[in-house]
Amino acid sequence: MSDKKWLDWAVELQAIAQNGLCYVRDCYDKERYERIREISAEMISIYSEIPVEKVKDLFCNETGYQTPKIDSRAAIFKDDKILLVKENNGTWSLPGGWVDVDLSVKENIIKEVKEEAGLDVQVDKVIAVHDREKHNLPVYAHKVCKIFLQCSVLGGSFRENLETIESRYFSQADLPLLAEEKNNTEQINMCFQAYYDQEWKTLLD
Repeated sequence: MSDKKWLDWAVELQAIAQNGLCYVRDCYDKERYERIREISAEMISIYSEIPVEKVKDLFCNETGYQTPKIDSRAAIFKDDKILLVKENNGTWSLPGGWVDVDLSVKENIIKEVKEEAGLDVQVDKVIAVHDREKHNLPVYAHKVCKIFLQCSVLGGSFRENLETIESRYFSQADLPLLAEEKNNTEQINMCFQAYYDQEWKTLLD
């Protein structure tokens, strides 16, 4: 039995438990769903080698019916090179992050690029909508919908901040060490393809 299958089961148990806790009225059923959630956290902890308390904090603290989280990423080009920002751990990623609950995807990516790269941008097109677990590792215990957007620069300049320490444009053949959990070579190459293709149609998983 593969580790991936065990993790899939743990993720499914977590979703069943959270959805059950959203609608349950009986106190005994509530205890059962809470125990199922604890078991899923223990399974994920063993698979990922993350302490179980941290797993609970990351994946088992939400309420309400479980739905995917949304992650937005900006593809910005200059002279046939793509903009990446360097994170504190030394890896590089497209500017972006979780979509805030009070912002649209468009509003959020404009905010994220400003915060991480110091640039004012406009959104030109949606490159792709990815189901994260089909493309990125490690597998998360919650579903993530990743939206890649091509943007163009209106102004601004980089300033070091809490999240990023550098920004730089890279050619497709000279990519740095990527933050694979956020964007991998496949996804960066996809952004280049969209940039070169004037008739690009949004990819949808």
